[in-house]
Amino acid sequence: MEGEATAMYINKQLKSQISNLKITRIGRGLPVGADIEYADEVTLQRAMEGRSEY
Repeated sequence: MEGEATAMYINKQLKSQISNLKITRIGRGLPVGADIEYADEVTLQRAMEGRSEY
């Protein structure tokens, strides 16, 4: 929940300053709250391919 609020705040702040900025969130493959340093290459690749615009 805190991460979602932080992401929304950062998105709002950046978009108000940089109009052509595209902000995305990673897709499938990484569970909420997971530590990215423990993810393997394939999982990270799939997460990046499945990004969606915020």
